[in-house]
Amino acid sequence: MAGRNGRTVRDLRRANRTAVLQRLYFDGPLSRFELGPATGLSSGSVSNVVADLIADGLVEEAGSVDSDGGRPRTLLRVAPHSGHMIGVDVGETRVRVELFDLTLTELARVERPLTQQGYDVDVIVGHIRDGIDEVLATEGASPELLLGVGVGVPGIIEHTEDRGAVVHGQTIGWDAVPLEELLRTGCRLPESVRYFIDNGAKTLGQAEMWFGAGRGADNAVVVLFGSGVGACLVTAEVERGRAVEWGHLTVRVRGRRCRCGALGCLEAYAGAESLLARWREEGGRPAEGLDEESALTAMLAAAYPPEGTEPDPVALAVLEETAEYLGAGLSDLINLFQPERILIGGWAGLQLGARFLPAVRRYAAMYALRHPAERVTVDLGRLGPDAVTVGAAILPLADFFSRGGRRAEPAAEDRLPAWRAALEDRSPR
Repeated sequence: MAGRNGRTVRDLRRANRTAVLQRLYFDGPLSRFELGPATGLSSGSVSNVVADLIADGLVEEAGSVDSDGGRPRTLLRVAPHSGHMIGVDVGETRVRVELFDLTLTELARVERPLTQQGYDVDVIVGHIRDGIDEVLATEGASPELLLGVGVGVPGIIEHTEDRGAVVHGQTIGWDAVPLEELLRTGCRLPESVRYFIDNGAKTLGQAEMWFGAGRGADNAVVVLFGSGVGACLVTAEVERGRAVEWGHLTVRVRGRRCRCGALGCLEAYAGAESLLARWREEGGRPAEGLDEESALTAMLAAAYPPEGTEPDPVALAVLEETAEYLGAGLSDLINLFQPERILIGGWAGLQLGARFLPAVRRYAAMYALRHPAERVTVDLGRLGPDAVTVGAAILPLADFFSRGGRRAEPAAEDRLPAWRAALEDRSPR
């Protein structure tokens, strides 16, 4: 039966379960008494919802606290082992697969380096499939408890009706790769387990906004700084974040050729790949045979040696110029979106770290409009190298919450892409 606003009793129950689960997840343990004001539900509704969630094994007791003049109040929390999620980071130097419990505690991980094969589709798909099998076997986890597999990957993600998530990754040579379809082919997971595939910068942003330096902000931009650069915009209107191809803003007309094929992109000056290339072009000599992460470490050591040692002037000049390009690029984000916070993550961002940040802040303020620049903070993300996998695992978790803690059914209508389900939940009834 539908109410005046078109919401059914089932919709209301789902919304109530979602409200209780989310408050326990982010603020728990909490008592039933505390859940009332925290969720806006009546004490009777809280009792009914909690009873349902305990019966489903999603919520458990977690001790008690004294009350004012009455019996001790029982504390409740989300049951960690009532569900699992897998997060996958298709990164620039490796594929990382991690298994998490419902509270995002890591249970197992597998990493596969990417070397000569680079982004060969078959290699990537094989690494993901094998990694999923390995983390499940390592922990002895049941696929039936798996809420989904989240995958963060470079490029623009198109969600199609017939082929699932399709990746348009121009910088990595992927032209309309049906990644979801390929992962399902020959997969040993149950058909009901869903894949949630999205841009890696967006999954990084999701993680930082839920658990990292973005928590509490209504408007933020999270930057992924690695071989290339990308960003995720989070606002009140785009609460789950939107990937922004920030690395392909033109910062220099007829400039360096970017790996996307265009001239003068920010990525061609601020990405770690181009940073190292410019060092070599100017006469820098990184050791042979190093992977990109190790080469950047060597460049930083050359530019900022121990006290008493002369720095490599070429490495230092290239890094300082990169800081200016990065700061100028951030000024575009400040002028366009006027965020409260800008957070820098990604493996290269973490390596450059606090040493790079003062110069980046200075250049961002120099190039941005004064009013929004005075109101934004620019900081490093807090979640470290696992942020993309954590954010990828959040995708199935967020979907699980939106269903009120109900697992997806294998029926066709329940296998809509996550973005479609989110839009339908927010649309007027």
